[in-house]
Amino acid sequence: MDEFLEIAITAAKEAGKIIKKNFHKQKKISYKGKIGLVTNIDKKSENIIIKIIKNSYPNHNILTEESKHSQDLHQEFCWVIDPLDGTTNYVHELPPVSVSIALQKNRESIIGVVYNPINNELFYSEIGKGSFRNKQKISVSKNNDISKAFLVTGFPYNMEDERQNNIHNFTKVIKISQGVRRLGSAAIDLCYVAAGIFDGFWELELMPWDTAAGILIVKEAGGRISKINNEKFSIFDKEIVATIGLGAQTEWFYSQ
Repeated sequence: MDEFLEIAITAAKEAGKIIKKNFHKQKKISYKGKIGLVTNIDKKSENIIIKIIKNSYPNHNILTEESKHSQDLHQEFCWVIDPLDGTTNYVHELPPVSVSIALQKNRESIIGVVYNPINNELFYSEIGKGSFRNKQKISVSKNNDISKAFLVTGFPYNMEDERQNNIHNFTKVIKISQGVRRLGSAAIDLCYVAAGIFDGFWELELMPWDTAAGILIVKEAGGRISKINNEKFSIFDKEIVATIGLGAQTEWFYSQ
């Protein structure tokens, strides 16, 4: 296993211990905007991840959700971290939560780790070496029939103010698919596409830390990542589609 990947897994698991230990405990909650939550556990998780990475790679850059800590994203190595993806779930003691850690080299993800400590699910990938869930290799679904497609999406916190709030897309897609779920953690959504649980995922108004690890895990599992208009996706794009990589399965997204 690559040293970068070992450090990412170690950091994710150490942060996961903090998250799991406090899952059923009362949290200190503050708000980002009207309904966006952040807890003291988000911050504790972030601190331990940064400490572990910086101890090994003091000159690497870091971009995180809570502190936005970063130096220069254009430098060779940058770690992109969501210390607790699914904070609203976490506050309500709902299990789909995760730690997401990616290492980008020259703005391309080369390591991706997503860990759900509540369910003990560890997803990880190293560029060119496939994707794994708890050491078992995973691959995307082979379903190529939209009427049988099991899909997942999400909605932005600022739905009231955001014109692109995904409701229009949702109402179209749910009519032509087997079903659409909303789990509350984009990182987990992407990993479940990689594992073949879902046939596709799309969402708007995301941030780099939501997708940086998951996109590599999907790609290495044989899936395809793009923007909704079928253009090439960057973690700095706010809209994403993850599909199984088969032509007919992807076309329906772009025709919506």
